[in-house]
Amino acid sequence: MVNRSYRIYDGPVIIEEGMHDVTWREVRRDRDQELEDTDWRAVKDRTMSQAWKDYRTALRDLPQDHEDANSACDAWPQPPE
Repeated sequence: MVNRSYRIYDGPVIIEEGMHDVTWREVRRDRDQELEDTDWRAVKDRTMSQAWKDYRTALRDLPQDHEDANSACDAWPQPPE
């Protein structure tokens, strides 16, 4: 998942922290990697739980469910336990 937060340090002291903007390219890259990393759960001889099906569907739907890349990143679905 794309990490939007940043911190700038001066030695051990944080002098600035905030959030940077992400692009759809970054969101899709991380989404595609997460889908690839969980593909083994979708093989023919394995039954995938509904929770994993819902998670993978939520990942695939990120671009169409959000108006901008930042909101998609902020609403990144959590994998099932």
